[in-house]
Amino acid sequence: MLRAALPADALDLAILGERLWRETYTGLIPASNLELHLAKTFGATQQAAELADPACRTLVLEHNGALLGYALLRIGDPEFEKPAFHFVKALEVARFYVDAMLHGQGAAQELMAAVLDQAAAAGHDGVWLQVWERNARAIRFYSKAGFSDAGEATFRVGEQVDRDRLLVHDLMVRPL
Repeated sequence: MLRAALPADALDLAILGERLWRETYTGLIPASNLELHLAKTFGATQQAAELADPACRTLVLEHNGALLGYALLRIGDPEFEKPAFHFVKALEVARFYVDAMLHGQGAAQELMAAVLDQAAAAGHDGVWLQVWERNARAIRFYSKAGFSDAGEATFRVGEQVDRDRLLVHDLMVRPL
């Protein structure tokens, strides 16, 4: 089931986000940087603040009462140079995670379709996100979902700064 996150989901989102980040990046990012990032990003207090922020909206995938994926959406442009980014009212996909047990089952596509539909319905003309340049699986997924490469950005994980790809989806150019 796909639904909007509720304030009561803050702890479950914190646990899910931390677990999925660990599963994805353990061994790829030094443990000290991973722990710093997790502590800053996925606590229940942080999740509650994001759920209460009117500039944010979180969609969750739920199955039998358990959260198995989510997308955190945030209104606004990136805070860096954006060479191929010309949206008037942009929406950021700040986080997009789906449990590995759902990979290949259409759950991520369902969640992304909901993200794009909600963005268009709310009057956004474009959606953007950052993805680590070394995450080839995610880059392929976003490309299949209609995102195109618009340059690079940086992303801090603890004490390290990584290079990300900036991907954009022009909602004014929707497939037929």
